[in-house]
Amino acid sequence: MASIVHTEEVMGTVVSFHLDAPRMGEAALSVALGAAVAGLHRDDETFSPWKPQSPLSRLRRGEIRLEDAPAEVAEVLALCEVAGTLSRGWFDAFAMPGGVDPTGLVKGWSLERALAGLVEAGVTSAMVNGGGDIALHGEPPTGGPWRIGVRHPWRPDALAAVLEVERAIATSGEYERGRHLVDPLGRLGPPPASATVTGPSLTLADALATAVAVGGDAALGLVAAIDGYEAYLIRADGTEAFTEGIRFADADADA
Repeated sequence: MASIVHTEEVMGTVVSFHLDAPRMGEAALSVALGAAVAGLHRDDETFSPWKPQSPLSRLRRGEIRLEDAPAEVAEVLALCEVAGTLSRGWFDAFAMPGGVDPTGLVKGWSLERALAGLVEAGVTSAMVNGGGDIALHGEPPTGGPWRIGVRHPWRPDALAAVLEVERAIATSGEYERGRHLVDPLGRLGPPPASATVTGPSLTLADALATAVAVGGDAALGLVAAIDGYEAYLIRADGTEAFTEGIRFADADADA
């Protein structure tokens, strides 16, 4: 059985690939991985607001129009509009300092695209993890459900929970990068410590995790109303809340 474990620095984080493909040879799997990695770097070059010549940066400065940018830019901004509607404004890529910024969604979108290419190539079991935003396919090599650990926001060597996940999980918070999330609706009180969303699409889970990380309990209830999505929230005071369908695994399970 062909299998690969690979890490790649891209999009300001480290993306790890854990791939198994019993019907593929090592060479074919390496080619598929290379294409997935190249796609992540292309997306970074297109959407990074920290790269002055990226199409997104040029769009934000008014140097190009949306129709002049790569087609992926319009696709991602349309997805941002959908996420904004579903989150009732708690996620708003169009209310960011300096202009439109899809950072809270585009990493999940890019990782999900990378996974889709790998599956099309023949990968049957895959975990693509970009800094805690994780796209999954099939079953883990050991069988059973995927068990994903959610890092404790104040104890980096500990897990706050272990969740059973089928397709995607995204976590957002300010415990690693400091204050960087923008609250578009002006919620009162300190921001939550951590917000995690699971669901069928990492693109939307990424955006909804950002929404819950700024909206707290108000946004948590909105996630519960979206079919297939669940959320787990750690408030600023350390107390927790979660939607009814969230699936906790044993604390000592593999993560």
